[in-house]
Amino acid sequence: MAISSSCSSVKAVNSRWTSPSPSPSSPITKLAVFRRHSLLPNLRHTPNIKLTATNALRTVEQTTLTEDHKFSTVGSDSDDPSPFPKPRILVAEKLGEAGVNLLREFGDVDCSYELSPEDLKKKVAESDALIVRSGTKVTREVFEAAKGRLKVVGRAGVGIDNVDLQAATEYGCLVVNAPTANTVAAAEHGIALLASMARNVAQADASIKAGKWERSKYVGVSLVGKTLAIMGFGKVGTEVARRAKGLGMIVISHDPYAPADRARALGVDLVSLDQAIATADFISLHMPLTPATNKVFNDDTFSKMKKGVRLINVARGGVIDEDALVRALDSGIVAQAALDVFCEEPPSKDSKLIQHENVTVTPHLGASTKEAQEGVAIEIAEAVAGALKGELSATAVNAPMVSPEVLSELAPYIVLAEKLARLAVQLASGGKGVQSIKVVYRSARDPDDLDTRLLRAMVTKGIIEPISDSYVNLVNADFIAKQKGLRISEERVVVESTPEYPIDSIQVQISNVESNFAGAVSDCGAISIQGRVKYGVPHLTCVGSFSVDVSLEGNLILCRQVDQPGMIGQVGNILGEQNVNVNFMSVGRKVVRKQAIMAIGVDEEPDKKTLERIGGVSAIEEFVFLKL
Repeated sequence: MAISSSCSSVKAVNSRWTSPSPSPSSPITKLAVFRRHSLLPNLRHTPNIKLTATNALRTVEQTTLTEDHKFSTVGSDSDDPSPFPKPRILVAEKLGEAGVNLLREFGDVDCSYELSPEDLKKKVAESDALIVRSGTKVTREVFEAAKGRLKVVGRAGVGIDNVDLQAATEYGCLVVNAPTANTVAAAEHGIALLASMARNVAQADASIKAGKWERSKYVGVSLVGKTLAIMGFGKVGTEVARRAKGLGMIVISHDPYAPADRARALGVDLVSLDQAIATADFISLHMPLTPATNKVFNDDTFSKMKKGVRLINVARGGVIDEDALVRALDSGIVAQAALDVFCEEPPSKDSKLIQHENVTVTPHLGASTKEAQEGVAIEIAEAVAGALKGELSATAVNAPMVSPEVLSELAPYIVLAEKLARLAVQLASGGKGVQSIKVVYRSARDPDDLDTRLLRAMVTKGIIEPISDSYVNLVNADFIAKQKGLRISEERVVVESTPEYPIDSIQVQISNVESNFAGAVSDCGAISIQGRVKYGVPHLTCVGSFSVDVSLEGNLILCRQVDQPGMIGQVGNILGEQNVNVNFMSVGRKVVRKQAIMAIGVDEEPDKKTLERIGGVSAIEEFVFLKL
């Protein structure tokens, strides 16, 4: 975003964050080639060249790539034969023929399956690109063995748990995935499990094959008029909703980021988590596995469900505490479950969950249709070929493309931006969904000397990643924000401070949502938090309209209370009794003896009883625990 300057002391410039699709010849695309071909580190030591995020774009247009870093452009629009060899592409796991054929039009393809770790390291040393599915581990050792030659890793599927993203970024290797091609297949499998579970298809089939005829035992339930709660209203969840509506079901959904207008168009009500699980007859899981969703369906969650609920999971096994599910099945809280994914795959043969008579299971077949497999193959082949040609991929999951100098200067502010966003989104509640975010930068810098692209991307990362399987960075931030229905605007406020530091403070505001902590709502009605970097460490400096000063390390407890003596001691004693270490504490107030906000940094996560004791202090009006 270009931010213009003004002679006045304060000048605010707003910009709606859009997500254009850059052409292969655009400056940003050229910079992508520039970075991946390892020329940027060389230019850092070139005399008389000062690289900033702004002039790096100009420098790349004036720079000629050396022969060692060029690739053939076979399959491009150029008719001139290239004197350089085709890129070598290693396909380490089975890929659909359509995808392989597409790759062969562009480069030399080596299909070598079931490679040992040692064989894989030998192969990547001679490869420019690597394509894997979920079975091959692309570790730091693999990137080290490639010695900088490996330019792109393609994951044929959604999850990239088997790729070391940090190592890939350090070695200048782009990582891309294929997140869209299996959407319909996964949705269809979810509906298939829902219907077969409701009518006991698997159990009846096994019974007949065992020589029995038990019609009365396998009486099912109808779907018409039943309420289906879809947990996660992304691509797959949306497609499940379409099909469930066609079956005559009432569909509700919980997803903090789902656009309300898209849900309304499908006749789906967005509700809170507790409302969804308390009213549903069927619950279908379509959420990613993140620290926030790990075992989110546990004993406490099951206890809030309607007795006799039926559960379907075609998302990630880890979102369910499998032992807790067995207990819920035995007690009758959960009448039946249909599972395609598990915490451990394949699950053990003697698993109580797998062997439970009221559980229907399939071996991770969500994306296993011929059409989906071909679609994934084509999607990942196009992404890999495009990356090798220097095109930006909308499915890129790493490699922020700014100069090392800018990265170095902005490093603590990058952390600050992400943590402020993580805090802000945890303060939002209700079923309306986060859609409108405003970021305000206060700085004494000249507008041309302040590149906020990476900070903006980190705000997106902090808002989206806690409950999403999307990996956000400068490459894909625009795409993912638009996909999630987020509208992110920026405002620059010029302040009188030393220009030695790029930014005085960052403020994150979320508008048009309810808050689970009223003290965080500013006078304009938006959730508002602000922070700054002090001595190289990110600090929270303002919550709503209350000033605080607390280091953003560990976790955070916010309390809105009556401003009276002894409050710090009471809360401190409660935490101390439970061996919870306080690393920082600050109290902010506007009027003496009225209301105040107490911000407490803690190293450990207090247990539920400890938090209940804090909430039970008579002078505390509300509190919230936030993970950083």
